[in-house]
Amino acid sequence: MKLIIGNKNYSSWSLRGWLALKAFNIPFEEIKLSLFSEEFHSELAKYSPAGKVPVLVDDDLSVWDSLAICEYINENYLDGTGWPEDKNSRAIARSIVADMHSGLFGIRNEMPMNCRAKRRVELSNNAQKEVANLDALWSDLRSKHAQNGDYLFGTFSLADVFFAPVVFRFSTYGITLSDAASAYCKTMLAHPDMQAWFKDSVAEVEIVSQAETGEAV
Repeated sequence: MKLIIGNKNYSSWSLRGWLALKAFNIPFEEIKLSLFSEEFHSELAKYSPAGKVPVLVDDDLSVWDSLAICEYINENYLDGTGWPEDKNSRAIARSIVADMHSGLFGIRNEMPMNCRAKRRVELSNNAQKEVANLDALWSDLRSKHAQNGDYLFGTFSLADVFFAPVVFRFSTYGITLSDAASAYCKTMLAHPDMQAWFKDSVAEVEIVSQAETGEAV
C-alpha cells in the first residue's frame, strides 16, 4: 500500500491516516507532498480526484478522506479490531469521531496544527467551548475505561487516531486542561509513533505561513 500525505508539521488529516497504519503495524509506503507547492495538485491527481491528502492506494484502489481510510483499514486489515470490542463503546467511539470529523471549527481555524512550534493565541468563546467540551469528554472516557489502559477506551483505538492532531494542537498552544485530560495528552504524546511523527515534523524545512498563527513563546 501507499499513503500520500502532506507536510507532517502541518497536515492534521495526514496524521490520522498515517497513524492508523503505523500504530496497527500495517506495512505501507509513505509518499509526502509539500502543501501549497506548485506540484502538489498535479502529483496528487495521479492518485485521487479529491485534491486533498491523505490518500490510501491499495493495488488499483484509491481511498481518500481520513475516516474512509480508517474504516477501510479496519475492515480489510484489522478484522474490526480498530474500534473498541464492546459494542456500546464501539458506538460511542464512532459517534465522537464522526462528531469531531465534521466539527471543531473553532479549534481547527484558530489553532492550526504546527507540531514543532510553541505559540500562544487568544481563543474565541466558541473555541474555548470546544476545548472545554473535549476536556470533559476525554476525562469522562478515561474515568470509565481506566481499568483497561490509558487511552480513551482503555486500549489504543481509531478514536485515539482521530484526536491525535488535537493533542498536538493543545501542546503547541499551551492549552490548560484538567488533570485527566492532561494525562491523556501525555499518554498520546509518549506513543512511539506520535514521537516519530513529531521528529519528522521538526526535521521539515518548509514553512506554511497560513499555519504560523499566534505569538511565539
